[in-house]
Amino acid sequence: MGDTQPALREAARRTAPHRRGAVVAALMLSMALAALDSTVVSTAVPQIVGDLGGFSVFSWLFSGYLLAVTVTLPVYGKLSDTFGRKPVLVVGAALFLLGSLLCALAWNMGALIAFRIVQGLGGGALQGTVQTLAADLYPLEERPKIQSKLSTVWAVSAVAGPGIGGVLAAYADWRWIFLVNLPIGAVALWLIVRHLHEPERTSATRDARARVDWAGALTVFACGGVLLTALVQGGVAWPWLSGPSLALFAVGLALAGLVVVIERRAAEPIIPGWVWRRRTIAAVNLALGALGLLMVAPTVFLPTYAQSVLGLGPVTAGFVLSVWTLSWPLSAALSQHVYRRIGFRDTALLGIGTATLILLAFPFLPYPGAAWQPTLLMLLLGAALGLFQLPLIVGVQSTVGWSQRGTTTASVLFCRQTGQTIGASVFGAVANGVLASRLGGAGDLDSVTRALDAGAAPEVVRHAVASAVHAVYFGASCAAALAFLVLLCVAPRRFPVLGEQDGR
Repeated sequence: MGDTQPALREAARRTAPHRRGAVVAALMLSMALAALDSTVVSTAVPQIVGDLGGFSVFSWLFSGYLLAVTVTLPVYGKLSDTFGRKPVLVVGAALFLLGSLLCALAWNMGALIAFRIVQGLGGGALQGTVQTLAADLYPLEERPKIQSKLSTVWAVSAVAGPGIGGVLAAYADWRWIFLVNLPIGAVALWLIVRHLHEPERTSATRDARARVDWAGALTVFACGGVLLTALVQGGVAWPWLSGPSLALFAVGLALAGLVVVIERRAAEPIIPGWVWRRRTIAAVNLALGALGLLMVAPTVFLPTYAQSVLGLGPVTAGFVLSVWTLSWPLSAALSQHVYRRIGFRDTALLGIGTATLILLAFPFLPYPGAAWQPTLLMLLLGAALGLFQLPLIVGVQSTVGWSQRGTTTASVLFCRQTGQTIGASVFGAVANGVLASRLGGAGDLDSVTRALDAGAAPEVVRHAVASAVHAVYFGASCAAALAFLVLLCVAPRRFPVLGEQDGR
């Protein structure tokens, strides 16, 4: 690493300050595109299905994109450490834009799903590399500022996605959902090419190019795709204990074993062992995996609760959820004043401990209650999670040098995304199980909420939905408590932060 320091310092000089502003604008645009496309299609499904057909497989419009994003994160993280951030981000943005154009030209549902996967292959590069570059461009004391900006962009874009998709589908054409990505992505791509400068690769790094673990990358991709497909489709497309479900899990576990064998033998493994051997990184990975798990409760189930139990309209129900996008970035931006006093781990413990209590309070809300009650809880939850997530990301990025930062950031994001996938499956099963027990074994959450929206269900069904969502929130509080215990027992009290010279 020693011979790279002058070049890295020179790259930082060339990227600051006016160039750095342009690069940050490109990163924010890229983050907005990746966040929007995870949710923007949801409200346009009726128009898409009406035009292309394929109602039985439309869920893959979401699953295919998210699977491609998740399983490519570790691969892009390692590639960015080997080849540099810029080429990976440029290739990812180009893939994303190509996928967007192809989605707009899709002629049937199968083609649209395939092109959404192409989009996801680019989206994985955008998510991981944007977060890594934010740490590259800013010293430790300034990182909360850029990370809170990215958090704000992500939160606002993710929440605004369904509304934007609905407006475009209703007043233009659903294909514009994908076409609008092209000018925005083109601007981001131009800013990256024009203003982002990185150091020349050293001889050691050039030698590493020849040792890129392509066999490991393909195996990681296949293993993640199979296991995540089993989790996403299990209990939806087929029963959990059915032949397809068991076969996918068996193949996924076999591929996981193959990943271990290949990665242990590789000179430059895609998922290096040090990611899990270092206490700090392992603890943050597990804690943010639990964060992904618990986030499913509000993002997936709170809108259903607001509409079916509180009787709110879709817009008002969306507001109940969206208030945490106000408190989360604000709390994240202010977290630096806390972790500079008590450290990264203790700040995160304060945040997740508070979040545990807030999630645990939700099942005790009165029935049917008033809209301000869950709204207040969401406002407080956003503030608590802002104290939890950002100190962990800034802290773990600060414990590694430039050549390991992409892999470390990608592992953290991969665990969070995987936690969300597992959470959707587990909590979906919990909600349906509670409904079945309350309603004598009839119906699941989707069918029951559709009946409630149509005004065809009695009051006992509303009580059952409330009980189901309360059970989900209790499960989310358990996930938060698990994250608390992981940080308390595994993470060191003081993160081994590198100096700026070492970190660069």
